[in-house]
Amino acid sequence: MYVFSPLLLIKIIPQERIAPLVSKMDENSHMDEEVIKSLFEQGLMGIEIDPEYGGTGSSFFSSILVIEELAKVDPSVAVLCDIQNTLINTLFVKLGTPAQKEKYLNRLSTDMIGSFCLSEAESGSDAFALKTRAEKHKDYYVINGSKMWISNAEHAGVFLVMANVDLSAGYRGITCFIVDRDTEGLEIGKKENKLGLRASSTCPLNFDNIKVPEKNILGEVGHGYKYAIGMLNEGRIGIAAQMLGLAQGCFDHTVPYTRQRVQFGKRIFDFQGMQHQIAHVATQIEAARLLTYNAARLKEAGRTFIKEACMAKYFSAEVATLTTSKCIEWMGGVGFTKDYPIEKYYRDCKIGTIYEGTTNIQLSTMAKFIDKEYNV
Repeated sequence: MYVFSPLLLIKIIPQERIAPLVSKMDENSHMDEEVIKSLFEQGLMGIEIDPEYGGTGSSFFSSILVIEELAKVDPSVAVLCDIQNTLINTLFVKLGTPAQKEKYLNRLSTDMIGSFCLSEAESGSDAFALKTRAEKHKDYYVINGSKMWISNAEHAGVFLVMANVDLSAGYRGITCFIVDRDTEGLEIGKKENKLGLRASSTCPLNFDNIKVPEKNILGEVGHGYKYAIGMLNEGRIGIAAQMLGLAQGCFDHTVPYTRQRVQFGKRIFDFQGMQHQIAHVATQIEAARLLTYNAARLKEAGRTFIKEACMAKYFSAEVATLTTSKCIEWMGGVGFTKDYPIEKYYRDCKIGTIYEGTTNIQLSTMAKFIDKEYNV
């Protein structure tokens, strides 16, 4: 019987299967099929799915560890794994009917990628201003509208689409629909030409009178906004793990260089000014790790974790920005070239301050919780 050991697998797979392909995938803006295949073969795409459905039956914390380790080598691959485990799989596990679980969880754990469709042209941070509409007809719904910035869209076999069944009800009309890739009227647009995370596909989606059976509603009608909030809160811990792993990976590539590069008769690392900078960044990375692990621990224990998730995402993104910038400085001219991976980490990290709530959104959310704590 296959036994999942995240502490073993996540140390081996990124270096052996992913590292040799990182530069090519970034240059071509395409995830190598063998990388995707390896993630499925090693159980990394169904970490929290019950073995009954082909998953590994592990924990949320295991997912966070996997995301962190993958991000050390290629944050684009970490994004793919993160969305699959912390968003798609979790929604199916929590909300799916027995028939939906049987149909989709078996595939999601073995060979099918899922995609979460919430953002639109006029609803980014204000996610519930979405305009995609679902109209009821007998035992099915007809969906019209569009989505933007949809991760994993290029390879996804199933999409979880948030659409409003009653615009007059505002966000209380938002409902989650399961939409298969081959649904007539579903159009996946051209991939965005991005600054970073280039191997991770981000595409617009168009829905032109697509017909979705009523049985493909995930959860309850009108409760989509609740599901989206819950998933975004959990997802922030995943993003924190991405940024943490990215920072650590960049740091791990750079420090050995400072120990080898000799200037003025001694290693760059031996200059006190350099030692202080390195020690400072190492401390920031460790602080980000503790914040991220703490948020994951609280979530897994069933305790309130929203403020801590926001803190972890905010701080980890800040640390990733600091770390990658400093590492380029420490590497000097070569850090600015594509001969070394440092510049890629620098490009990849910026997304951490943008998606699943900008930095200002995280700060505002934290402030609300702090205000409540002191309202005595």
